[in-house]
Amino acid sequence: MVYGGNVERRTVLKAAGATAATLGLAATTGCGGDGGASADGTVTIRYAWWGAEDRARRIRKTIALFEKKYPKIKVKTDFQPYLDFWKKFNTQASGGNPPDVFQNAVGFLRKYDAKSVLLDLSEQVEAGNLRMEGFRAGLEKFGEIDGKLLGVPVGSNSMALVIDKPVYTKAGVKPEQGWTWDEFEAGMRKIRDRTGRAGDSGMYGVMYLYDLYLRQNGKAFFTEDGLGFTEADLTDWWTRAEKGVEEGLYADPKKVAQIKPKSALAAELCGSEFTWDNFTVRYSAEGKSEYALAPIPTTDGKKTGQYLGSLMLSASRRTRHPEEVARFIDFMVHDPEVAKIMGYDRGVPATQAQFDAYRPTDEVDKAIAAYEESLVRAGVLEPITPHPNGADICESAFLRIAEELGLGKRSVGEAVRQFFTESKTALGT
Repeated sequence: MVYGGNVERRTVLKAAGATAATLGLAATTGCGGDGGASADGTVTIRYAWWGAEDRARRIRKTIALFEKKYPKIKVKTDFQPYLDFWKKFNTQASGGNPPDVFQNAVGFLRKYDAKSVLLDLSEQVEAGNLRMEGFRAGLEKFGEIDGKLLGVPVGSNSMALVIDKPVYTKAGVKPEQGWTWDEFEAGMRKIRDRTGRAGDSGMYGVMYLYDLYLRQNGKAFFTEDGLGFTEADLTDWWTRAEKGVEEGLYADPKKVAQIKPKSALAAELCGSEFTWDNFTVRYSAEGKSEYALAPIPTTDGKKTGQYLGSLMLSASRRTRHPEEVARFIDFMVHDPEVAKIMGYDRGVPATQAQFDAYRPTDEVDKAIAAYEESLVRAGVLEPITPHPNGADICESAFLRIAEELGLGKRSVGEAVRQFFTESKTALGT
């Protein structure tokens, strides 16, 4: 899944759940939007997103194109860093005045749908104001929840293994599509023994990697209304992670915590790290080595459990301008010029037209595009598992408790029990 911009965009995954989970939302009342049309028929819609200044600069350029094509629709903008965005959004939504259209992510769809915040865009599709064809690899279904269209993807990403190429070469480890977890572990041992470096940054708190492992084994992190795994499952996963740290296969969590926000891979504490493919540019910016994308290990040599995640655009149920909002979203996800301006800032463009319009010239973005194309060719992509209301709180708990486990503040058993206790409360199960 894709989050904020630049370094913030690439590090916020670990911080996202930690505070988003604490943001409550009261029942919404009143109407959102910026009022009715002006005397000449011009309407104004409000658009909010999270990210850094570079994303804001790019988005403002795309809005200028939109307003040129639709001179009767004006767009007021608002952007914040990720955590500030959700604080402000909650305040606005609680007061019945959320932005007409805003950046969103899958973990929040059921949460805000349950609070009657999100507009079902299906009616606008039927009216011809929003096109839902031309999306890559099934992404058009990404924002559908319980038969309602609650978000439209603007970019895509997938989990990957980012490797330090010289380290892997020195260790003689050659990751290939379909390699197994046993082969991965053997590779980590080679890296440890031949380079003196831990093989990987560790798997304690990488919730989305654990989701893939569960999917490989016929389960999933989430079901539509709860968790899709047992305490015994998580005990096995975290025990495996703990053993890997003890054996030097995974980086020392205390050292990883000390060098934050720099990544363990760029800090040369390990030879690889699981993360989202479009975060790859982070390592080139932070580190001194050469980095590449490698396949996710498998249980059976075939199934990776992978899916394309995405940032998306959602609309407020309170908007007074649903048609104009729909046309705005349509423009942002289909117009080729938008892709040329945005590049891969929000992930690889979600529609084929935008994907074809922007062909990256730098090596990192080329590698990201090639990696996602390889996933399509390999036929490993599957639909994402629905996230229930409360998923953001579960993600926050997983990240926090896993870090406590890694730092020695909890035993595996204590950590598992605490996670399930907090998750059951969050999910109402």
